[in-house]
Amino acid sequence: MSALAYHLDPLHDLDGLSVRPQPLPQPGPGQVVARVRAASLNRRDLMLAEGTYPLPAVPGVVPLSDGVGEVTAVGAGVTGVTVGDRVTSTYYLHWTDGPQRLAHVREQYGANHDGWLARYITLEADSVIQVPDHLTDPEAASLTCGGVVAWAALTKPAPVRPGETVLIVGTGVVALFAVQFARMHGARVVCVTSSAGKAKRLRELGAGEVIDRNQAPAWEHAVLEMTGGDGVEHVVDAVGLPTMAKSVACGAFNARITVIGAFPATEPVTDPFGGRYLAIRRIAVGSRADFEAMNRAVRAHRMRPVIDRVLPFDEAVQAYRYFRDGNPFGKVVVELQP
Repeated sequence: MSALAYHLDPLHDLDGLSVRPQPLPQPGPGQVVARVRAASLNRRDLMLAEGTYPLPAVPGVVPLSDGVGEVTAVGAGVTGVTVGDRVTSTYYLHWTDGPQRLAHVREQYGANHDGWLARYITLEADSVIQVPDHLTDPEAASLTCGGVVAWAALTKPAPVRPGETVLIVGTGVVALFAVQFARMHGARVVCVTSSAGKAKRLRELGAGEVIDRNQAPAWEHAVLEMTGGDGVEHVVDAVGLPTMAKSVACGAFNARITVIGAFPATEPVTDPFGGRYLAIRRIAVGSRADFEAMNRAVRAHRMRPVIDRVLPFDEAVQAYRYFRDGNPFGKVVVELQP
């Protein structure tokens, strides 16, 4: 018997996506097989298709790091997972806790290990995560990358404290999760966006103040004015190098600036500190322990990820195109019917 899976031939952009028969997998020792219910896209998936992601895609790999499925088989030696469980996976196959090492980064679903854009997926037991029961399949399929990295940005090395101000730059998936998690921690949230429509939706999501960068190109001055000249304690910059200088300018004394994600270098950055005393770090998603901590908070607060659009499995290429060109607000999800 066989099913279907999408495969990616990198460097051909979206023309490199094709659907092919997939043999029904059997788990080896320490592995779990799940029937996929839904999978979602991230910016890294476009980069993998374009050949601009730091870790090249293996030709023919099944893409997507984010998904949810029902366990259909469990290999020898696996504990804590049973047939019928609804599960997702971590971004990295074997980063369970502690400092991230280069060996962890080199093993990623949807890059050099088959990911979620298929009828079935084989998961390493180290990476299997139970999902909160209150989430729909599209919502549960949206947590692995954007959710976990936003959580790590706001909770490590120490959690944001109530009353602190968090500036969130960007309105992609990571930024939306960051708004929700910052509010969950009792922080004041300031967002920078690019349109009045997005500003309205960010306020509905929990942002206290929103700056439209088209109306205020020097938005760092607006942030300083909002904070009485003191600046913000935390910045989550989900854009990267193009906005780093402005993010630094917004930082309070001893602020923490977290730059999210992988991005190709565009312009050299010289002296980003500009005489300010603060910490800049760049993080890459998070560990299994981070994911489990985030899920406990999601369950306790009944939080739901923001979903922009759900498309069927046979329209996965259209989902990629919409994610790239449609300026979505929230996750773009591919859902599979039983």
